[in-house]
Amino acid sequence: QVQLGESGGGLVQAGGSLRLACQHSGRPFAPSAMGWFRQAPGKEREFVGYIRWKTGTTYITPSVKGRFAIARDNAKNTVYLQMNSLKPEDTAVYYCAASITELSTSRLAYDYWGQGTQVTVSS
Repeated sequence: QVQLGESGGGLVQAGGSLRLACQHSGRPFAPSAMGWFRQAPGKEREFVGYIRWKTGTTYITPSVKGRFAIARDNAKNTVYLQMNSLKPEDTAVYYCAASITELSTSRLAYDYWGQGTQVTVSS
């Protein structure tokens, strides 16, 4: 069983920063990609970015590129989402996910999901 758990969410003022963490536990596994998604109230879950587990290569969706970054710590089985210059429109529940076989921006490609962590950005 693979389990993912996010942490680090909270309330921050516009222009501030947060770092989310996603730790995986359970049986050892080597995903193709670890992704971050977010879902705002009344909206569909949208892709934020992924990191290729083997190489550390990242892809960030253009709408947040330059403000958000993804990194990993293999020793801690943890992936991070660094969010800077936050805006009220970044308010959402943020989810991490693991895709065993694909590098994808589609949530359908991800096999395991965390429970999500709330990020609220005040204006």
